[in-house]
Amino acid sequence: MIIKGEGAPVIYLHGPFGQEWDGFLDDLAAHRRVYAPAHAGAEETEDLEQLDGLPDLILYYDDLFDRLGLERVDLIGHSFGGMVAAEYAATFRDRVRKLVLIDAMGLWARRRSGRRPSAGSPQKLVKLLFHDPSKPEVAAKIAIPVEREAMDAAIVNRFGALASTSHFIHPIPERCLKRRLRRIKAETLVLWGAQDALVPPSYAAEFAALIPNARVEMIQKAGHVPQIEQRKIVSEHLARFFTDLPQAK
Repeated sequence: MIIKGEGAPVIYLHGPFGQEWDGFLDDLAAHRRVYAPAHAGAEETEDLEQLDGLPDLILYYDDLFDRLGLERVDLIGHSFGGMVAAEYAATFRDRVRKLVLIDAMGLWARRRSGRRPSAGSPQKLVKLLFHDPSKPEVAAKIAIPVEREAMDAAIVNRFGALASTSHFIHPIPERCLKRRLRRIKAETLVLWGAQDALVPPSYAAEFAALIPNARVEMIQKAGHVPQIEQRKIVSEHLARFFTDLPQAK
């Protein structure tokens, strides 16, 4: 777990490729105390022996928040982490003050189901994740260390994170989340990369329609990871949404 900053607590749940401290979390940590845990199994695969499925992961996070002394929090989830965040907010309705879903997985329709994050070559995956892979921010994100030991560690970490995600959504990712979204009490912001090729942008409106107090902001010129490609814009949206934050400069 990475913890930075001071102020009211906000929790960030990462996507299927592992926990890394991104620049937009630095923006957030300038005014909040940010907790960024790794999903169970993403770093230590042995953890998965104790958790049978997604409901266990939701309880795992509730136990974790108890141990951290966090009674009521703001919750941000990206991709698979967005699916987990939505499930948590629907289950523990009074514990989440505000909810942010960034290109969240969890809603599934055959006509626009999206693609599996583990499918295809690394080159194809980059094109699925990013609108403009040539941007310096993207190049820095996808770079593999040249030093052999660091390279091996990076590859193992990414594989472990994907294995963790697969553990909780295999073999059928449909978990009927859409039936539970109505239970969410938290004010919700749905952020979505307008050019997301992994999880189609049409899902953004569906999330907003199913969550009682939700709205959508589409991030132009961004794929599945808008907080990397359009960090400033995403940080500005978060600043406005979390009303106790000043506007990003």
